[in-house]
Amino acid sequence: MRAGLAFDDVLAAAQAGAAWAFETLYRGLAPTVIAYLRLHGAADPDDVASETFLGVFTGLPGFRGDEEALRSWVFTIAHRRLIDDWRRRSRRPRLADDAGDLTLLAGGDAEDDALVRVGTDDVHRLCAGLPDDQRAVLLLRVLADLTVEQIASVMGRSVGSVKALQRRGLRSLRERIEKSSEIVPGTRVPLAARPAMTGVR
Repeated sequence: MRAGLAFDDVLAAAQAGAAWAFETLYRGLAPTVIAYLRLHGAADPDDVASETFLGVFTGLPGFRGDEEALRSWVFTIAHRRLIDDWRRRSRRPRLADDAGDLTLLAGGDAEDDALVRVGTDDVHRLCAGLPDDQRAVLLLRVLADLTVEQIASVMGRSVGSVKALQRRGLRSLRERIEKSSEIVPGTRVPLAARPAMTGVR
């Protein structure tokens, strides 16, 4: 956000067509959206992100909600564009080889810290083996920082289904990390679910 401006002011300006305000929203969300698309195997993450923000731009005048609701709405559009991308390519999505400018920062959360410690290349390899729906849930939780309810809305699933996918995905990742001595030599990386990862936030 611009210094001294609240989200509501930036949103109102963007909805009124102010280019600076839309750019502010874009800069705040685009890096995470692109990282989500890249890790989820979009053929051209930047191109899919452009399609996403074109949809955001055209739909923004009718948007109602707070900053958290906007984030959820943007990722709903990104997820739909990603599915369109998969359909266009008519093959199972694969993770990209290059992490680009993706940065995962340690923040004291067991899952996030474990992902940081194993490194971006290892995150790609670990997530690549997960079923698409489990991978989507975990990336939306870790990268997009969406709640379980928001992910359910993005993916068109029930909250219970998302929780089950999250549990299975975390269990699979934990087992992979524990079995993979080359990822963290001589160390076991804890991947116990924190409350925010198991409950509805």
